[in-house]
Amino acid sequence: MWMLEIPPFTLFFIGGLIAALTRGKIRGAIMVAIPVISAMHLWTVPEGIHLQIAFLDYELVPYRADKLSLMFGYVFHIAAFISIIYSLHVKDTVQQVAAMLYAGSALGAVFAGDLLTLFVFWELLAFTSVFLIWARRTSRAYHAGMRYLIIQVLSGVILLVGALFYAADTGSLAFGYIGLDSIAGWLILIAFGIKCAFPFAHNWLTDAYPEATPTGTVLLSAFTTKVAVYALARAYPGTELLVYIGAAMTCFPIFFAVIENDLRRVLAYSLINQVGFMVVGIGIGTALAINGAIAHAFNDVIFKGLLFMSMGAVLHMTGRINGSDLGGLYKTMPKTTILCIVGAASISAFPLFSGFVSKSMVMSAALENGYDWIWLMLLFASAGVFHHAGIKIPYFAFFAHDSGLRASDPPRNMLFAMFIAASLCIAIGIYPAALYSLLPYDTGYNPYDATHVLAQTQLLLFSALAFVWLNIRGMYPPELRSTNLDVDWIYRRAIPNVLARVFAAIWKADGALRNAVLGKWSQCQRFIASKHKGLGGLLSGSYPAGNMVLWVGVLLASYLFIGFVNKLMA
Repeated sequence: MWMLEIPPFTLFFIGGLIAALTRGKIRGAIMVAIPVISAMHLWTVPEGIHLQIAFLDYELVPYRADKLSLMFGYVFHIAAFISIIYSLHVKDTVQQVAAMLYAGSALGAVFAGDLLTLFVFWELLAFTSVFLIWARRTSRAYHAGMRYLIIQVLSGVILLVGALFYAADTGSLAFGYIGLDSIAGWLILIAFGIKCAFPFAHNWLTDAYPEATPTGTVLLSAFTTKVAVYALARAYPGTELLVYIGAAMTCFPIFFAVIENDLRRVLAYSLINQVGFMVVGIGIGTALAINGAIAHAFNDVIFKGLLFMSMGAVLHMTGRINGSDLGGLYKTMPKTTILCIVGAASISAFPLFSGFVSKSMVMSAALENGYDWIWLMLLFASAGVFHHAGIKIPYFAFFAHDSGLRASDPPRNMLFAMFIAASLCIAIGIYPAALYSLLPYDTGYNPYDATHVLAQTQLLLFSALAFVWLNIRGMYPPELRSTNLDVDWIYRRAIPNVLARVFAAIWKADGALRNAVLGKWSQCQRFIASKHKGLGGLLSGSYPAGNMVLWVGVLLASYLFIGFVNKLMA
């Protein structure tokens, strides 16, 4: 059927064009309808290759569907639908168009069956999403967006170079398992790692996401890193290196998130933490681990989106987002408070919430495969995420000290979007079988056995007691108006300072060399002047005309004599 050959991104790109040409309720209705229609179509799409194109000597596959890509396709449609409803009050055409094109680019990437098509959508993700940052129209947003765009484009360039090496090695551009057996494999992993926010390549996320618009951040949290997780699951399942990278990702953001004042930046660090669980699952590579990674990506899009929406609502209604400026909002924003707590419970993996039914799969897989130390790191990370996202976000935004702010709950469209996300968090937690049925493998996993429930409940209980005790003792890091430097200190402070000193030394040496050469040249001029009345005396002094005529005659005579001798010899 011809409808099967229409890739999911097509409707979203058409929607972006319509959003640019329409206004008001018509634009809003069309934008809401597009993810619904596209999702209904995607639900009927069977597995297989649905679009194939010959390009030079290669077969390009712009549209390939299997359980892995379909899983991400479903959640991207859900994220787009919720985000569009959340942003219906926004009248900014730039944001609305960018949102549709960004969602379409993410769908194009996860259904790409070859590396060239993947590269095209990889770069489109960067160019469409940056407008969600710039749309805030502040100096900080502009500079953060420029840094974001440079790093994302660099990731795409590395991906393209890796794809060219891969094509030269294998004679194919097919996007499947790649591994680390070649230079191409390493280059492509680096490209994926940048977009996945691997350690030391993560600052684009914590730098740019908090500077985006309240609605733009919700979209950013859903697509970019999850496309990278999908790519890793497709190309590098079972790559043990990812286990250790992912474990590091789960732990290091905790220390930054605990001391961070900007609550959206806290969530940005938390996003890296949650992606780390997914990377560990991909690295372990067993059926249970891969299922856990994909299920957690699915759930994270929803509960992290809910948390970003709740903080976006606070920013929208109060104009403030620092924990030191907030507090006491539960009195006038009760609905937002409750919805935020649902998101906090989900990300903390409380039983009966969505995070519990996916995170436990990754941790169980780590134990089953002998990664005991990794399991301990994941356990520490689980306690840490409860501290900085499960407790800190709702506590400092809605409780803590009374800031004196009396903002009301946000517009109804924002509340409705948060309600949909919260309902999904609870529904998946209560009935995980619906989620598990969509996963690539049937493992028969049951999250609600006594061991899992008791262990997680104890972890959460003792983590909560630790938070309370630290607060009472005054030992919990306070919310301060400060700027916390991360690894970005290297390229924002250290490297510019080092380069400034290096170039200063070069210019100083250059000046000294020029002065020395000019000094020697002056000495030569003075020497010549003393011997030959200067350069003019040596090169352009006056000589008698008779001498010049004599020498011209000698030269002509010599020329005639040589010509006469040549004729005689001939």
